[in-house]
Amino acid sequence: MKTTNIILNTINDVKLFVNIVSKYDFDVDLVSGRYAIDAKSIMGIFSLDLSKPIKVEIHSDNCDAFLSEIKAFVVE
Repeated sequence: MKTTNIILNTINDVKLFVNIVSKYDFDVDLVSGRYAIDAKSIMGIFSLDLSKPIKVEIHSDNCDAFLSEIKAFVVE
C-alpha cells in the first residue's frame, strides 16, 4: 500500500480524479479525519471536507502509472 496527499479544488478536479481512479482495478481510498471512502465514488468524495488536503491510500504496490496521472492533485 502507498499513500499520498491530494487537494481537489473544483468540481472538475473531482470528476477528473474519479475518471482517473476508475481506470484502475486496485482499490483506492480517500481518508479525511475519521472518514474513509472509496475514491471511485463521486458522491463519497463530495461528502468529505475538500477545503483541506485528503490522504489517498492506494492498495497496490504497482501504482506508478496511477501516481503519475494524479500528480497535478498531489500536495506535500
